[in-house]
Amino acid sequence: MKTEHAPSIQRSDYTPLAWNVDGVDLHFALDPAATVVTSRLRCSRNTQIAPAPLRLLGEDLEVLGLTVDGVEAAPGLVTQGEGWLEIALEGRSAEVGIVTRINPQSNTSLSGLYVSRGGFFTQCEAEGFRRITWFPDRPDAMTRFTVTLEADAASCPVLLSNGNLIEQGPLAGGRHYARWEDPFPKPSYLFALVAAKLVALERRVTTASGREVLLQVWVEEGNLDRTEHAMDSLIHSMRWDEEVFGLELDLDRFMIVAVSDFNMGAMENKGLNIFNAKYVLAKPDTATDVDYEHIESVVAHEYFHNWTGNRVTCRDWFQLTLKEGLTVFRDQQFSADMLAVAAGDAGAASARAVKRIDDVRVLRAVQFAEDAGPMAHPIRPDSYQEINNFYTATVYEKGAEVIRMLHTLLGAEGFRNGMDLYFSYHDGQAVTCDDFVDCMAEANGHDLDQFMRWYSQAGTPHVKAAGAYDAASRSYTLMLSQHTPPTPGQTDKQPLLIPVAVGLIGPDGRDLPLRLEGENHAGVTTRVLELSEVEQSFRFLDVAVEPVPSVLRGFSAPVILDLAEDDARLAFRMAHDTDAFNRWDAAQRFAERVILVLTADAAAGRTLAVPADFVAAFRALLNDAALDPAFRAQAMTLPSEGYLIERMQPADPAPLRVALMHLMRALGTHLADDWLALCRTLEVTGPYRYHPTDAGRRALGNLALKYLAAAGVPEGLAWAQAQFARFGNMTEGVGALAALVQSASPAREAALGAFHARYRDDALVLDKWFALQAGAWRWDATAAPVLERVRALMVDPAFSLANPNKVYALLGSFFRANPAEFHAADGSGYAFWADQVIALDARNPQVAARMARSLENWQRFTPALQALIRVQLERVAGATGLSPDVTEIVEKALAD
Repeated sequence: MKTEHAPSIQRSDYTPLAWNVDGVDLHFALDPAATVVTSRLRCSRNTQIAPAPLRLLGEDLEVLGLTVDGVEAAPGLVTQGEGWLEIALEGRSAEVGIVTRINPQSNTSLSGLYVSRGGFFTQCEAEGFRRITWFPDRPDAMTRFTVTLEADAASCPVLLSNGNLIEQGPLAGGRHYARWEDPFPKPSYLFALVAAKLVALERRVTTASGREVLLQVWVEEGNLDRTEHAMDSLIHSMRWDEEVFGLELDLDRFMIVAVSDFNMGAMENKGLNIFNAKYVLAKPDTATDVDYEHIESVVAHEYFHNWTGNRVTCRDWFQLTLKEGLTVFRDQQFSADMLAVAAGDAGAASARAVKRIDDVRVLRAVQFAEDAGPMAHPIRPDSYQEINNFYTATVYEKGAEVIRMLHTLLGAEGFRNGMDLYFSYHDGQAVTCDDFVDCMAEANGHDLDQFMRWYSQAGTPHVKAAGAYDAASRSYTLMLSQHTPPTPGQTDKQPLLIPVAVGLIGPDGRDLPLRLEGENHAGVTTRVLELSEVEQSFRFLDVAVEPVPSVLRGFSAPVILDLAEDDARLAFRMAHDTDAFNRWDAAQRFAERVILVLTADAAAGRTLAVPADFVAAFRALLNDAALDPAFRAQAMTLPSEGYLIERMQPADPAPLRVALMHLMRALGTHLADDWLALCRTLEVTGPYRYHPTDAGRRALGNLALKYLAAAGVPEGLAWAQAQFARFGNMTEGVGALAALVQSASPAREAALGAFHARYRDDALVLDKWFALQAGAWRWDATAAPVLERVRALMVDPAFSLANPNKVYALLGSFFRANPAEFHAADGSGYAFWADQVIALDARNPQVAARMARSLENWQRFTPALQALIRVQLERVAGATGLSPDVTEIVEKALAD
């Protein structure tokens, strides 16, 4: 493991490869403790640059032999340093042979080749391939791979790699082999192999061009009945990409493999996607509606990478958002389309809005916080110390919002034209973000030079909106301004090109037709205004009555909107805004305002009172039967604590929790009859099906239980207990259990025990059990701190620090989803955090780094909490042998 402080790598330092690898033959003699990897690299000199040695990268490799053109390399030809070796090749071409030995079973980092439950798996993005063999392990080193796998036939009967299977058979000693060939050049981060005891669900489908292809979902024995949804999602993804972007599967087969130990959600290796089992396995009694949604989304994301990431890849890791931001946008559009189709014509708009709200919730809660902290970076950063730390919400979610803005500015047809041009120019290449945006600009004749600032500028822009109505001229002027706060290393922010979708609502609740000054056409009720200066005004004509502005419809840009609205106007938009996203946002803004006032009162020791007009607006929204249940569930869910903490100056989680608990109790008590009526009318009968209509009904019903249980309403608690006792699907089971856990009911412990007894042998379901307890609130003032329960759960036989899913479920939920308990006034949560980060870092630096980031925004908190946090940050920073992954995070956090 690397222990030194990694130097910063600069985007400006990029240089092309001195030697290209035109092809590589790999042979793996797989053994848990001593795998031997033999590679033959067919190299050719890059004549476009000055001559230089062949530079290969490696980590934790034992070299058994090195040849050049079949002859053992002379000592003077090879120079080796920490993590690299250079070979002074002569001429214009050469074949380099390297034999290395590695120990997969000791590889607890889960990067490179490792062992999980007796099988062999790989994870090579971003820099895991160098833990397998010496190679120019960077994205622009694209080559064709031929791979031969040898393993014990009894323990590893299935041997898989990228591309097409061309040969297989038995070997002496109970071993066997398989040979795979990938016809497409790819970088080493897309290499994959799997050797394990697995079974597969198979389907043969015909592509748009008439080719028959084989689809396989490989899982451990006993899990085959949980693969249908993943397979259906894969087929839907294929069809959608053919229809929407004209992109077809290019291999004879496409494989998904589920593994229990995996740092990420999934990986798009060419033709052989390796998935965290969490995003593959689903059946009604083990997976919730949300699990089904996530599986569909992640399967689509990795499949879409086949073109946006694999066929066209990144020149270097600074361009990571080129593939990730674009592919997140594509999977978001796919999910919205799937929900809309399932909901039918009547419910399509609402289904799309619910998906959009889901995406924005994540952006606001996670990415906005990232933009406001010490790790703030543009979607294309200029430097990094450890690339694993830049698989961030900024690169992914904000990157997707930047692509969405292009889609908004250019229109669906213009965006498709840009995509077509992009593939026609760059198929088979490793390119940059500039190349992508240049194609969009060229295909549409649109100047996007200013738009490129989104790629280079960090921070969340603040857009201020103010309107003025002139009755005499029947005009309405909307004034917009933008400001992006300073971020580390960037103090001088330039104005961005920001699409701002706007509507005007009349007193009767109907949208008014819009006509901008200087234009003759009218009739549309939503206009996209292009804010490109620090301040701009837009004048609408023929406005007969004073309107209520609806600004940033559909969340048309990833900004913080500052719009002065009193309670009455927010209640009006909650009731009448025709843009579903902004209707939800009005409810969130109203709730945020009430919560922050309650928080200030709690901190000052004043009596807490929930405004009657807020309760009335909440009740009206709750009982609006014209609204889809899924949308009402979103609208009635309070803003997350993480998002609210970012809105506080300074942040103090303790009074915030008091305020939230008071509001939950008030809404549960005042609206008890309404919630109970929903419980009675929303029950879904018949066999479980994953469908947006049913999922929406279950979501709203479970939310009703949550409010009723929080308020201690006897009928509500009884309903939750009855639902838990009879649940036939996981959505209802977890919903009822969550309601009981988030209450003072004595039934909660019995329910937790019953759930554990029922699912003690199902690792993925028990992750839900861990997460519910780690994120629990203390509704009983006499209850012990949640940290005590978390410590106890760490010694549960089902928990293991070696499994990332368990760490994320228990520790991640406590650190990120339970701020009032984590940020305890005595600092116990911080000391526990430091203990776990240090322990995890010795085993798996990537997972440790994710836990370390829980305190990166520590300077947002009160001075008393800051003092306690600093002590633990410094303790982690001073730990012996700290990885570069964690070092980068704590050092940036501690920097002034």
